[in-house]
Amino acid sequence: MPTGPRNHTALHNDLTDITGLQVGHTTRTEPGWLTGCTVVLPDRPVVCGVSVRGGGPGTRETDLLDPRNLVDRVDALVLSGGSAFGLGVADGVMKQLYAAGRGWPMGAPGEVVPIVPAAILFDLGRGGEWASHPGPVDGEFACAAAGSGPVPQGTVGAGTGAKAGGLKGGVGSASVVLSSGVTVAALVACNAVGSPIDLRTGEILGARLGLGDEFADLPAVRAERLAAFLSAREAEVAAFRLASADSGAGTPESADARVVVAGQATTIGVVATDATLTKAECAKLADIAHDGIARAVNPVHTAYDGDTLFALATGGRPAPAGPLDIVELQAAAADCVSRAIAHGLLAATSAAGFPSWREALT
Repeated sequence: MPTGPRNHTALHNDLTDITGLQVGHTTRTEPGWLTGCTVVLPDRPVVCGVSVRGGGPGTRETDLLDPRNLVDRVDALVLSGGSAFGLGVADGVMKQLYAAGRGWPMGAPGEVVPIVPAAILFDLGRGGEWASHPGPVDGEFACAAAGSGPVPQGTVGAGTGAKAGGLKGGVGSASVVLSSGVTVAALVACNAVGSPIDLRTGEILGARLGLGDEFADLPAVRAERLAAFLSAREAEVAAFRLASADSGAGTPESADARVVVAGQATTIGVVATDATLTKAECAKLADIAHDGIARAVNPVHTAYDGDTLFALATGGRPAPAGPLDIVELQAAAADCVSRAIAHGLLAATSAAGFPSWREALT
């Protein structure tokens, strides 16, 4: 397998390092709101695949991306808060794309249908009002805000209301340039049942895969703060066990210091490359990229997460030269996912009673 140097400093160290991809957020933090959406907007239709691993997904147009099915290119991708309500964000994105004449051709000029797959995470009620969720207008705003980087990260877009293992989650991104010159990148909104830290040390799990000095300046975890955080988590789990028993719902077998309230989770994201890949190769890329979530969150892909990753290939560079090259690309995508989760955690700010990693542990 090629093992040449990797350079994460190319441009912004985010998804927009893939030429032709733009990212836009809508962030809703007015009274009663803590939610948002993120749109990935290619400058032309691009090949796409998807992998849904979590037990509680909320998605749109993912069946279309099965390699056995016809359509192989998408016009945009949506990541959104708002649980299933947030899938409506894609309607606003479709409206904008249709107005621009973009979409899958269906006949005469102008007869097009924009292809906009979407995935959602659960953040309902975190701003105070249960029904506050992104919708079509937020999708339109995110399209209008899309730019070529740097990508705002942390408590923004789809990560606005995110939490992860008792800490404030968020949107993060990372990229890498392989020895072949191929660029690989990821953008992830982490809102997980599991914990993004090593519970023994407080260390951010995804930061272990940092390139060069990417995470060299992290503040040290203070032992007394870690102990206090873990004590608070144990109390939260104990309260959840009691509430479950009182309601007759039973107690999840996995209820321990790594687990948050069941059903209020899901990590969603996008990996991308400028290499030329087929639809099936994109599906496999998304599949392997989930390894990056598994290295950055513990546990992962639970019955209460809807973990979903899309994969895009813009075709700006040639296809991988051989099997070892495509394995290197897949491995790099997984690493980018882990690093992106770490960046999102570091950039997040405390909200809705969930402290940031920096506030809680350093």
